[in-house]
Amino acid sequence: MKKESVLIALLCSAQSLLAQQPEDTAHTQLKQIVVSAPRIETAMMRIDLKKIPVNTAQDLLRKVPGLFIAQHAGGGKAEQIFLRGFDCDHGTDVNISADGIPVNIVSHAHGQGYSDLHFLIPETIEGIDFGKGAYYADKGDFNTAGYVNFSTFDHLNNSMIKLEGGAFNTMRLAGMFNLLADKSAAKRNAYIATEYNYTNGPFDVQQQFSRFNIFGKYNQWLNDKDYLSFQLSTFTSGWNASGQIPERAVEQGLISRWGSIDPTEGGNTSRTNAALTFIHHSNAQEYWKSFFFYSRYKFNLYSDFTFFLKDPVNGDEIQQKDDRSIYGFEQQYIRDFTMGNSRLTWQSGVGLRLDDIYDLELNHVYRRDSLLNREAWGSGRETNLHAYTGLTWHIGNWRINPAVRIDQFIFNYQDKLKPASGEPGVTAARVSPKLNFAYASGDVAQWYLKTGMGFHSNDMRVVIAQKGKDILPFSAGADLGVVLKPTPNLLIQPALWYLYLQQEFVYVGDDAVVEPAGKTRRMGVDVSVRYQPLKWLYLDADVNYANAREIGAPKGENYIPLAPVLTSTGGIGVNLPMGFSANLRYRYMKDRPANEDNSLVAKGYFVNDLLLAYTHHQFQFTVQAQNVFNTNWNEAQFETETRLQHESQSVTDLCFTPGTPFYLKAGISVRF
Repeated sequence: MKKESVLIALLCSAQSLLAQQPEDTAHTQLKQIVVSAPRIETAMMRIDLKKIPVNTAQDLLRKVPGLFIAQHAGGGKAEQIFLRGFDCDHGTDVNISADGIPVNIVSHAHGQGYSDLHFLIPETIEGIDFGKGAYYADKGDFNTAGYVNFSTFDHLNNSMIKLEGGAFNTMRLAGMFNLLADKSAAKRNAYIATEYNYTNGPFDVQQQFSRFNIFGKYNQWLNDKDYLSFQLSTFTSGWNASGQIPERAVEQGLISRWGSIDPTEGGNTSRTNAALTFIHHSNAQEYWKSFFFYSRYKFNLYSDFTFFLKDPVNGDEIQQKDDRSIYGFEQQYIRDFTMGNSRLTWQSGVGLRLDDIYDLELNHVYRRDSLLNREAWGSGRETNLHAYTGLTWHIGNWRINPAVRIDQFIFNYQDKLKPASGEPGVTAARVSPKLNFAYASGDVAQWYLKTGMGFHSNDMRVVIAQKGKDILPFSAGADLGVVLKPTPNLLIQPALWYLYLQQEFVYVGDDAVVEPAGKTRRMGVDVSVRYQPLKWLYLDADVNYANAREIGAPKGENYIPLAPVLTSTGGIGVNLPMGFSANLRYRYMKDRPANEDNSLVAKGYFVNDLLLAYTHHQFQFTVQAQNVFNTNWNEAQFETETRLQHESQSVTDLCFTPGTPFYLKAGISVRF
């Protein structure tokens, strides 16, 4: 086995140790992608990142083909995620990580798998690794619809300061500063990045959304075989929210489209992450990777979804609190073998994650200040032990990848509203086999069949309430697709897929109740196209269709609420000589069912954004126009039973959060 092949694997696992900062997009061409490469999605994403600018943490998620997001709580709450016919809420069915640190929060105060990516500074992101389905042995909890991992730069070529401002009193200041770098050999690097955001948003109740981030990273080759990396980040955020408003309140003129029923919604949150990576390269055929992480997390959210339905005097505002520490470790081993005209890569790993939850609360409150009643209050520990092993066999034009993963969970929950004895601990295990095939037809096509099982854990309060039943509902699915490159500058990737999800019970954090969700099946088609007819012109489009149904329910009453049916994203990018560039982006979501019988429909939308930039030496000037055509669109929509203060009885209709109207933002950055 050549040393270069092992080094490639080493660099991928170390988050691209020698990656360069994307400064010159002219040298990034679609023709560089090799169809037979094992991780062609990641290679395609590198091209996208360099051709299509990213400016916010939300933009990072939108980079993943087929993944949609919606914001419905003032900008500071985690985004609602849609992928492959799933309304993943805030992350229940998509595994999200950053530099290997898990982002999903288990047994969260608001929702299982809650994933807040606002601690990421967009300019620090070097690559996005993603995969759809549950076909990857090193991905565990929440990997049903897919996974996403963001990786940050290991070193900077330049320091940078950026200042932006725009409508709605929007301002942003960001900076990245090279502290230590050996550019000749990249032996030792260190940098720090920081960001401050503020906006009032378009709403009648000013968001007063503020967020401060700071991130630092140090890495060093200790010698020819040993590599060490350490990173530390922290962020804090606070905001007001206009909430989700009933359509009837706007139609009756009670509030404007940008108004609110309860003006005291909002919240604050913070997260501090630390991670240490050590890699030992034993020889040209094998290496070990040790990864340790720690997160300190706090969350406090005030919401009002039903207004005066439950309490006609004080209203229905709730407070959700989460306070915890997360500890984790993973040991990974990779070894390459050569056997005649074939080669074999063996990858294995073991690890654990421990969530030490100090406080989980759901309270009925009045205008944030007065505690009216505790609906749920507890603490606990949730431990996830895992092990996996897999082989990748390269023989001729074939690549065969069998693998298996085992996860063991230990749940301990102390209900502070019940006697001090609490509930006994509960354990559960899940075995997830995988089997993938790929066949390369020269430089023109790579066919693949991916199969596997995944799972997502349920909230510890579900586990206790159900007395150990349906703790780790599994998924089973398959992808059949091909990566086509008929010409060097055209890439087409169609795929057919199927996904089954087992019976499960869901903990509704807003009501502290357990609801059955039933068995479901989803099937669909994904198509991705990338075309670069000229060096300065880049076109991309992703089209995703999903048919999602509940199994066992009568036909016509088996729709899955808010499951996306047809979505598409894409655009056109131009990089002209003399430093000028332009990117016109679109995102489309078709109408979709808002309830089980499709009697209420969540309205679709088509929205466009435009980014113009001019670069001169070390300076760059940008102008962004979001929602260029000022489309009236609803970003988040829910079927909800509500009651307004003047109403004698409740009404079930659509509640929504309006999408961003047209607004301009301009910026200037300087590299030095």
